[in-house]
Amino acid sequence: MRVLAKVWLFKLHTPNKFSVFTRTMAESSSSFLVNDKKYSFLQELGLKERNSGVFDGTWKGSGKVVQSICPSNGRVIAEVQEGSTSDYESCVKASQLAWATWAELPAPRRGEIVRQIGDALRKKLVPLGQLVSIEMGKILPEGIGEVQEYIDICDYAVGISRSLAGSIFPSERPGHILLEKWNPLGLIGVISAFNFPIAVYGWNSAIAMVCGDTILWKGAETTPLVSVATTKIVAEVLQRNNLPGAVAALCCGGSDIGKSMASDQRIKLLSFTGSTRVGQMVGVEVQKRFGKHLLELGGNNALIVAEDADLNMVVQATVFACVGTAGQRCTTTRRLILHKNVYEEVLERLKKAYKQVLNRIGDALEENTLVGPLHSKLALEEYKKTISEIQKQGGTIEFGGKVLNRPGFFVEPTIVSGLPHDSPLVHNECFAPIVYVLKTDSVQDAISWNNEVPQGLSSSLFSQNLENIFKWIGPNGSDCGIVNVNIPTSGAEIGGAFGGEKATGGGRESGSDAWKQYMRRSTITINHSKDLPLAQGIKFE
Repeated sequence: MRVLAKVWLFKLHTPNKFSVFTRTMAESSSSFLVNDKKYSFLQELGLKERNSGVFDGTWKGSGKVVQSICPSNGRVIAEVQEGSTSDYESCVKASQLAWATWAELPAPRRGEIVRQIGDALRKKLVPLGQLVSIEMGKILPEGIGEVQEYIDICDYAVGISRSLAGSIFPSERPGHILLEKWNPLGLIGVISAFNFPIAVYGWNSAIAMVCGDTILWKGAETTPLVSVATTKIVAEVLQRNNLPGAVAALCCGGSDIGKSMASDQRIKLLSFTGSTRVGQMVGVEVQKRFGKHLLELGGNNALIVAEDADLNMVVQATVFACVGTAGQRCTTTRRLILHKNVYEEVLERLKKAYKQVLNRIGDALEENTLVGPLHSKLALEEYKKTISEIQKQGGTIEFGGKVLNRPGFFVEPTIVSGLPHDSPLVHNECFAPIVYVLKTDSVQDAISWNNEVPQGLSSSLFSQNLENIFKWIGPNGSDCGIVNVNIPTSGAEIGGAFGGEKATGGGRESGSDAWKQYMRRSTITINHSKDLPLAQGIKFE
């Protein structure tokens, strides 16, 4: 994901790390941010004090009312009425009916609709980016960049709509031909995460739509306004083209909706972005019914620095990868593995760089802000718990380690040394800006440490040595889905497939041939002769 933040070029993505809780109704509606002129962009997006969180062609919602909290100040933005199980059932049935119409459209025609969605998003780029910033907590350039990524994937999907190809294979039987054809799966479920409340949906929906699938989306319970505002934009495009709104249905809700999606045989593929713990449960539930799943789960990403690395690049890249989005990306660098000959220099330079960042922590919408808040109070408590455990286990807080005394959920970016590479703390991903600095004797040992954690999302090596580089990208190198050289662990482009191995789930989204996950493959044999020969020369007479 491409996000230009002043001098920072980010790649963003990440999982739903925390279970979500119902918001209390303590604040009166008059104090909601949606009524504050400073946040007039909210009404520009069609949002109001209380918003319906279900769309199946009609806006509705009969579930509980939740309040969306701004992590920069702790204030209520607005309310959303979630869907009930009956609302969910309505969405599924409407999406199934919509599929009969949508799947029959020629793929280029479906691509034209997705192109129009991209254009509609362009018109709302800034206000929608502002909403991402105040509801998720990422800084404004990142919020706008996340919307831009949805726009970019729409453009990419339009190209796919005119290039979905099958194959023709030679048959061993005279008068026969072998074909391979791809057809849409049907109804696709998307469960997205708080840290990328729009981009993950865009990755899935744009590609799935040109493939001929309809979508049912359940966004994170703590970012429902982004889900509602985005669906409004998509729904207007569908309505303008006289197409069923349930081609892109929405059902905001909690774990009850998620569980229904996982167990529902009518959902042919379930794409889930979130924690490894929850993702494993989702995967097992989907597999019970022999459904298809696409899992994008946790990452415990390592950045390795060889002794011949360009240290100027290393420091710049490490700050970006560790501190960006307040450490709440699945591609955030969690482990910094430094060769012993450059360990001290890199650590000292990194601490100096962190000091400069410390002065630019603040409200996500403010122009000078480089690091915003953690997303929730729950995330704040997890940060505090991890810092306490680090100190108990003998780790050294080289920088940071404190909660900032101000409204909102702000913490200091933190550098930790003194823990062994195989410490349970180092192997556990805390979804906050904490990086563990490790000292190694060799690149070979560093590769081994990179691979020893359960997750396998992103990894990076900084080296000028070709032997190191080709070892790193080879069969005995990094075992991650994303293997970078001389760039941070963040920074993937939409043209490549995004995803990871092992406990990251094995799913792939966005580019390359990720589109195949949203379709079913048929091998077709056509006999255009008058004879019926059997394969392998078998005679059955």
